Amino acid sequence: MSQQHAFQRTDRSALGLWWWTTDHLLLGATVVLILLGVILQFGTSPAAAVRLGIAWPFHFAARQCVFAAMGAIAVLAVSLLSPRGVRRVALGVYLVSIAAMVLLPFFGHVAKGAGRWVDIAGFTLQPSEFMKPALIVLVAWMFAEARKGVIPGVSIAFFLYFLAVALLLMEPDVGQTILITAAFGAAFWVAGVPTLWVLALGGFSVAGLAGAYFAFPHVSSRVQVFLHHDKSSGPTQVHAAAEAIAAGGAFGRGPGEGIMKLQIPDMHTDFAFSAAAEEYGLWLSLMIIFVFALLVIRGLYKAMRLSDPFEQIAAAGLFVLVGMQAFINVAVNLALIPTKGMTLPFISYGGSSLLGMGLTMGMALALTRRRPGAYLPTDPFARAAALG
Repeated sequence: MSQQHAFQRTDRSALGLWWWTTDHLLLGATVVLILLGVILQFGTSPAAAVRLGIAWPFHFAARQCVFAAMGAIAVLAVSLLSPRGVRRVALGVYLVSIAAMVLLPFFGHVAKGAGRWVDIAGFTLQPSEFMKPALIVLVAWMFAEARKGVIPGVSIAFFLYFLAVALLLMEPDVGQTILITAAFGAAFWVAGVPTLWVLALGGFSVAGLAGAYFAFPHVSSRVQVFLHHDKSSGPTQVHAAAEAIAAGGAFGRGPGEGIMKLQIPDMHTDFAFSAAAEEYGLWLSLMIIFVFALLVIRGLYKAMRLSDPFEQIAAAGLFVLVGMQAFINVAVNLALIPTKGMTLPFISYGGSSLLGMGLTMGMALALTRRRPGAYLPTDPFARAAALG
């Protein structure tokens, strides 16, 4: 008997076309990460519940299941869009997110010394999580339009970027600022701007990091603790997370058997990678890194083969956004850099993070879907002719 598929190749419905035009490796990697996030929360949820005085031990795991379902729906719904639809959604999301960020100083929920969240019917949403992918799509749109010489696209792109940075620093959120700067720089470079401009942006970023160290006490404090921590005074979160990874060894202590989650308040959020390494071992840590690497490398490969400048720049920027966020989070967990308060995409606990990443990957999948003329020919002569 021949193998039956959920969708036949002759299926011309919206879902059928979506299935056969979406990159299955990218989709599969996204699904794996979402499922891992749900599974790992069942190990960290009891400790977090006890610490916060919540009676039901699987409170956070159950909420993660809901967030995961919502994130998966976001991936599916957004990936069904056309490139024009992606631009329209990005514009709407950016405007709403920026408006919410403007209102944060007046109505925002303050936690850990920063006002980054909005309370909505008992849920706290972080507008910057949704602003990130929307910004990358919009600046890619502007960079592509600048090639036509009709509008000052580069100037508009920089305005959108600086507006976002200014609002992030008001919260303050230096970690997200670093992240969107890296993704913006990647889009800037893919757009084909002069190398001198890219170097200037890099110099601006370095100067901004130095300025953040002197301007924000929490940034300088984190750097000083990271550089000069005395273990005799007790472990900090970042050093305790690194110890949890080391304690896990090759195969881990066993599911639910981790002990460092009792000492690290953010083990279910920012340090979910360490929790996974302690309980399951090196093999799972490497698998998580491999899945992210597959997602980013495959995504960039697909992006660079796209024929439309907007789709190419936007897709590349979105995959860099996901990859950089994962890289920063893992580097913090390994005690290689100071804490940034940044989640591991799809795996850390949090509704805003999961929905924001669902929006990001939905846009990336939509832009990299196979459409007539979407990709340059693989034959070098035909490719040269297509490029003109």
